[in-house]
Amino acid sequence: MDVPEQTAKRERTLLLSLLLSMWAPLVTGIAVFTSRSSTQLADFIRRTIELVALFISWSVYRHLSRRDFSPKRREQYQRLAAMGVAIALACSAVAMFAVAIARLRGSYQPGGNVYLGLFVALLGAITNGWFWQRYTALNQGRDDKIIGAQGHLYRAKTFVDLCVLVALLAVAFFSTSPVTRYVDLAGTFLVASYLLWSSVQSAHTTLSVKASVAE
Repeated sequence: MDVPEQTAKRERTLLLSLLLSMWAPLVTGIAVFTSRSSTQLADFIRRTIELVALFISWSVYRHLSRRDFSPKRREQYQRLAAMGVAIALACSAVAMFAVAIARLRGSYQPGGNVYLGLFVALLGAITNGWFWQRYTALNQGRDDKIIGAQGHLYRAKTFVDLCVLVALLAVAFFSTSPVTRYVDLAGTFLVASYLLWSSVQSAHTTLSVKASVAE
């Protein structure tokens, strides 16, 4: 497979992941109004921020594939997109921590209809898991920072969706139990911690590449 075809294949994958991600914040936002789950509220914030990061990554990749840039300028654009993903992950983590801490101090009890959120989380886990494997395969034997960052992002998205799924299952079937409140909050803290770790790892990888290039 020649280089132009590889580039087109990666761009199509980026565009597909962007288009499939557009509906998630809308549906999750609707689900937030039908439940009282802090995990679901934090998940809505996360999906919205990640959608912005996906759009930036696709825009930069498309821009690079259609114009001729020097290796140095191309490297700068790729690092910019990769750091955008790391920042998006960090912002999502901070938002989740804020929601969890605010509700930990209050007296809220999760409940309401969380079945729409469950459907979104289940579908998200399956879709994001596929994209994680897809981006990993596309970046094998290459040093494409945009595609590599998307692999990190979708690995985090898959893990987060699984955590959200478990937390919402607890809310759906054990909403009257006092333990459910702490399961819901624990799910939010766990997801936020993983997103923060993924952000640090992604930023470290990007900066390490920058340092090696400078040398």
